[in-house]
Amino acid sequence: MDALLKLSAGVDAFSNLIGKLIRWLVLGSVLISAGNAIIRKAFNISSNGFLEIQWYLFAGVFLLGSGFAFMRNAHVRIDFISGKLSKRANTIIDILGILVFIVPLCLLMVWLSWPLFTNALATGEMSQNAGGLVRWPVMLLIPAGMVLLLAQAASELIKRIAFLRGLIPDPLAHAVPEEETVEQLEAQQ
Repeated sequence: MDALLKLSAGVDAFSNLIGKLIRWLVLGSVLISAGNAIIRKAFNISSNGFLEIQWYLFAGVFLLGSGFAFMRNAHVRIDFISGKLSKRANTIIDILGILVFIVPLCLLMVWLSWPLFTNALATGEMSQNAGGLVRWPVMLLIPAGMVLLLAQAASELIKRIAFLRGLIPDPLAHAVPEEETVEQLEAQQ
């Protein structure tokens, strides 16, 4: 189990790195959006490419950040139910959720999206909009995001099982509420 916990720590470290890199995607999207709006209003010109790169960047934030959000326990929970259950019961529910929902969903999404990506790459698929962008980079985000989420799901599964076996403290005890996350981000700047 020690080797699995080390693997889990490595996945967590990688998810943290991805989470830090995603900030730049948000900044890029905001700058492109603002620049596009200024150019459109000041010079009455615009580009579909600018609009498309914005949604490519947003897709990157959400797809690549899903594993990071899962690790930080920033995903949706039904608190009025889980708050009434013991830590052990919540952990068992988490394990079942990972095995029954997250893992099959990730595998299915990778299986279905990989051919879309390879086809877009092989054919040089372009957006149908005038001045639009190539499609393969955004198509790659789907399987890449699902692989990152699958890796984090494996990490969370390892931690939950280790907790049930009494090998580590509650892995959700380190989960940071939104307010504390905002304060931490502000302190880093």
